[in-house]
Amino acid sequence: MNAKGMLRLPKHIWFCLIAGVALIVSVTVGMMLPLQPEALNNHIESGAIAGNLVASANLSQRVTEFQGQMFDSWQQQASAKGVYQQIPKRYQGQTLSDVKPNPRDKIIALTFDDGPWPKYTEQILDILKANNIKGTFFVIGRNMKNFPDIGKRIVAEGHTIANHTWHHWYHRMSPKAAAYEIDATEEIIYQVTGVRTNLFRPPGGILGNGPAAYARSKNYSVIMWSADSHDYKRPPAERLISNVMRNSKPGGIVLMHDGGGVRDSTVKALPSMIKQFRDSGYRFVTMPEMLALEDKQLQTIAKK
Repeated sequence: MNAKGMLRLPKHIWFCLIAGVALIVSVTVGMMLPLQPEALNNHIESGAIAGNLVASANLSQRVTEFQGQMFDSWQQQASAKGVYQQIPKRYQGQTLSDVKPNPRDKIIALTFDDGPWPKYTEQILDILKANNIKGTFFVIGRNMKNFPDIGKRIVAEGHTIANHTWHHWYHRMSPKAAAYEIDATEEIIYQVTGVRTNLFRPPGGILGNGPAAYARSKNYSVIMWSADSHDYKRPPAERLISNVMRNSKPGGIVLMHDGGGVRDSTVKALPSMIKQFRDSGYRFVTMPEMLALEDKQLQTIAKK
């Protein structure tokens, strides 16, 4: 059939021919699609990647929210136990030997240096637990490394833990050495207990050999004392108690030792000392509690 003959075809034939061509083209295109897997895979992968990105973003957000909740919960629990409290700003970078809280509130802080230490720290913890008292423990970094389980117990039982340098050196140190003494101790405290501290006590009460200045520059409160038990001299228990009681007053800070040597006198004196303080109307607080109480009192005075 020539071209003129095709032009004379009835309309219904033309319709069938056009429909057939359309069908053939559709089938052909459909058959060609599987022969182009890259395009199909790219489309699928693009959708998958986009979905993964959205899922990853949502997961990251949920993880961040969960971490925030856990951190808030940890802070609340640690604060409730007394093992961690943010020091009021007025005391950051300051050196303190006592505080002046409400004169009608007879508070005293029992502090212990040079632990954690086998036997003696544990015996002191037993006495404090039996009397429902929380103390403040200024720990030596290398002792925390050597006796981590005792360090964990200090925190687990609700006591405040604080920084007392890594080596307990007295000599003058370079800025780098002084920084190490503080920072390394801070890190081992955190590794062992999960607690950060911003309280520092210089070994021997020495303020001019480097570590105390570095601690103040890092906004630690440098905590000294107002009543020295002199237990490092290993006096009889009665003398030790007398050393503390005659120099104690409301807002006072008592210095004792749970490590660094033989502390039998401290262990023997502690129950009687606690009783004498209580009989005199005192109650026991940790250093963060003591600072918070004075800060509140000062705020009240300022408002008036």
